[in-house]
Amino acid sequence: MAAHVLILGGTTEARELAAALAAHPGVRVTSSLAGRVARPGTPAGQVRVGGFGGAEGLAAWLREHGVTALVDATHPFALAITRNAAAASAAAGVPLVVLRRPGWRPGPDDRWHSVASQAAAAELLPRLGRRVFLTTGRLGLAAFAHLSDLHFVVRSVEPPEPPMPPDVRVVLARGPFTVPDETALLRAHRIDVLVTKDSGGTATAAKLTAARQLGLPVVVVRRPPLPDGVPAVPDVPAVLELLDLPAR
Repeated sequence: MAAHVLILGGTTEARELAAALAAHPGVRVTSSLAGRVARPGTPAGQVRVGGFGGAEGLAAWLREHGVTALVDATHPFALAITRNAAAASAAAGVPLVVLRRPGWRPGPDDRWHSVASQAAAAELLPRLGRRVFLTTGRLGLAAFAHLSDLHFVVRSVEPPEPPMPPDVRVVLARGPFTVPDETALLRAHRIDVLVTKDSGGTATAAKLTAARQLGLPVVVVRRPPLPDGVPAVPDVPAVLELLDLPAR
């Protein structure tokens, strides 16, 4: 039976993996996109958009379409999808691997404050600054909505959803971003504290360098832990090795 790999997610790594798998004649690859971003990059191979109906729906899809391997390449904070993938993998008897880019690590000159959630970040903010650059995405801003004494600059790819802080300016932009651009933004908005999730990768890491150079504190929301027993690898070559497919 020919291999059929289902990739969950539209991350950069997911697209790189789809292209690598599509280069193998004996491999069929399907990428599943959530459909939350209006203009996602189109990966190689087949593409489906939308949810599966939870873990049971995903397990049924795996069986129906003869999937031989499942790769969760979603955002590191898409915990619900990862949990569903783990449950569906076990129910359908399809091996699962999680593809996660390595997280960021602070350097000696960084002023990082590590927190477990956006709610914890919101609790810490009033002690760190009054003008906040918030780059945690368009979802979950409700955690900061009660902070009426702070000014927020919120950056996301798509318009954020309410509730939001009352004093907020929205910047719609898609990475990658450069250090000079991030430095100019921080200065133009007189930012004195940055809030971000530990997404990892290089596309949005320039803000961390800019904050370091300007001596600004950074509140970093830690990644949620993976479900027990789920293997995780840091890059596309490691996935190909697990699937016993040589890199091309």
